[in-house]
Amino acid sequence: MKSFHPPQRTLMGPGPSDVNPRILEALSRPTIGHLDPAFITMMDEMKELLQYAFQTKNTITMPVSAPGSAGMETCFVNLVEPGDKIIVCQNGVFGARMKENVERCGAEAIMVEDTWGTVVDANKLEDTLKANRDATIVAFVHAETSTGVCSDVKTLVEITHRYDCLAIVDAVTSLGGIPLHVDEWQIDAIYSGTQKCLSCMPGLSPVSFSEAAVDKIKTRKHKVQSWFMDLNLVMGYWGSGGKRAYHHTAPINALYGLHEGLLILREEGLEQAWARHSLHYQALRTGIEAMGLSYVVEESARLPQLNAIRIPEGINDAAVRQQLLEQYHLEIGAGLGEMAGKVWRIGLMGYASNPRNVLFCLGALDNVLTSMDAAIDTGRAVAAASNILFPGE
Repeated sequence: MKSFHPPQRTLMGPGPSDVNPRILEALSRPTIGHLDPAFITMMDEMKELLQYAFQTKNTITMPVSAPGSAGMETCFVNLVEPGDKIIVCQNGVFGARMKENVERCGAEAIMVEDTWGTVVDANKLEDTLKANRDATIVAFVHAETSTGVCSDVKTLVEITHRYDCLAIVDAVTSLGGIPLHVDEWQIDAIYSGTQKCLSCMPGLSPVSFSEAAVDKIKTRKHKVQSWFMDLNLVMGYWGSGGKRAYHHTAPINALYGLHEGLLILREEGLEQAWARHSLHYQALRTGIEAMGLSYVVEESARLPQLNAIRIPEGINDAAVRQQLLEQYHLEIGAGLGEMAGKVWRIGLMGYASNPRNVLFCLGALDNVLTSMDAAIDTGRAVAAASNILFPGE
């Protein structure tokens, strides 16, 4: 054996995305203690930066020391108790994971199911709430990574609160990529991940909890089933000010990286970041359509940072992705669940959302499909996308 040196890839799948070089440099900085005064100062800055990213003033806004799936679990284990009735909206893979969390907490999951590739239906949610007046929480995904669909969080939360329920929102793929306003939309609990539009390495999960959610956590009848994720304990470490209680050894260097990533986001500006993702989606879409390929999701519901593209008839999904990886060192994603073998998922997330990646991906995909005699319009994609990226040139 010898030291592992990974190949240089361009990551344009559903995550992880390309990591900004500034973040890679931040990861290499000297490790200090997780209770070092200098580190605690950085923690306070990170909370402020996360509040900016989420657009919230929530006191409990912090990164969970584990990936986005742990952020999901943190929300559920703290807010859901045995015997509760929880409404879960599912329009892709990650709604099913919410259901799994509910059931593992000893609660009952009432499902609101929509066709994969469509948004969460607000009318179905309201009908379900009317039929289940004893429900306490509604959970749904903002940006469904498995399908590339963006649901209307503001409307769904308004309906949720109308029936005196709290709203748990999955923002793993949305944070930093599309508009997200935690306070304005009155979201009660939200979680995300670092490896998507924040351009960081995987392994941390930003979360935020409203005052109403905190009150529910403090008045639980049962202990939180996870010691590690019990916010009553964690906040002794992630509280405010200089005095912190030891809870766990935080992933110090990973937190350096997240701090740098959030700083980069603030320097660019949230609205500018959202606009950048939108522009590069428009260029990719133009190139995809010029090639003769199509999207699964209706345009009004598409995520700019996660594009679900139909695979042409007669083309082998895995063979295309293998050639892209081997010949171009380019990674795109396969379909999940119901969409396995039917779509490619092309990510334009964070640092990876740039003109070079759009044109590189379109050119490589065009070349591979042409070599397989796919029924596409060869040689048109890059030029079409260039007209969007560089108008008038």
